[in-house]
Amino acid sequence: MSRSYRRKRSRFPQLPTVDFLAAIIGLIIALFLSVLLTFPLSMLPDKWGQLSPIIVGVVLCLVFTIITVAQGREIFQIFGLHVPEGVGGIGREGIGGRLVPRANQIVVDTSSLIDGRIADIIQAGFITGSLIIPRFVLDELHHIADSYDAARRVRGRRGLEVLNKLQNELDIHVEISDVDLKDIPDVDSKLVRLSKLLNCPIITNDFNLNQVAKIQGLDVLNINDLANAVRPVVMPGEEISVRVIQEGKEPGQGVGFLDDGTMIVVEDGRHFLNSDLNVVVTRVLQTSAGRMIFAHLKTNGDVKPQ
Repeated sequence: MSRSYRRKRSRFPQLPTVDFLAAIIGLIIALFLSVLLTFPLSMLPDKWGQLSPIIVGVVLCLVFTIITVAQGREIFQIFGLHVPEGVGGIGREGIGGRLVPRANQIVVDTSSLIDGRIADIIQAGFITGSLIIPRFVLDELHHIADSYDAARRVRGRRGLEVLNKLQNELDIHVEISDVDLKDIPDVDSKLVRLSKLLNCPIITNDFNLNQVAKIQGLDVLNINDLANAVRPVVMPGEEISVRVIQEGKEPGQGVGFLDDGTMIVVEDGRHFLNSDLNVVVTRVLQTSAGRMIFAHLKTNGDVKPQ
């Protein structure tokens, strides 16, 4: 079974109930009109009398189905039924950019695309469902990619490359949402509002967005938290080897890094720059922004735990 076939098949059951009921109403109206027109159309000469009722019936079904789905909310309001704002639409995003809340949706932040690890996480099977890429996130990526600053330009282009990989190389459904919350000025606030409307989590590695979303009761998939969770556990008293490559902030400190990027601050390590040292872990500091290990030089009195 091809990837494109699986994607198309996965979209069929995602048709919102509002659209489905509106389509049924459109079909009923079209069939009623077709019945009324059948007799006069059958009076046409030759084969037109046989074909015209069928052609007219098909055309009416298509036209009224499209009209009723596009105006589904207004139709239900005529009958006194209230449809919550943000629900309804056709296909991916609906007429006029209406939201389509569905199960297993995740709103994607700009920082997670620039970071790039989201593609590896999806490839490993830790994320399934649909990724929602808001248009304002895509616009922000374009703006960064067109920046005069070389570093920002590289980051923006990397984000666009990651998005292209998500759309074309990985087996996950990606939706570009045209919904733009124009009453909200900044991108982070728009992401939070969109996540609330869709009742789905945000995936990000932005510390500030992570905190704001959690304060408002939203679920957040923090890429940094996931990376920290799968790193090897280092306990106080454990002996490790590290290469000191720079000075620390405090006097006498040296700084090195493990293979996974974890920073190690070595007390009295300043005098051993560009040297490989055996150190003993004293404490581990874990935050959403990353992990830091504090250690001191191994002495004869230190015993490596068994």
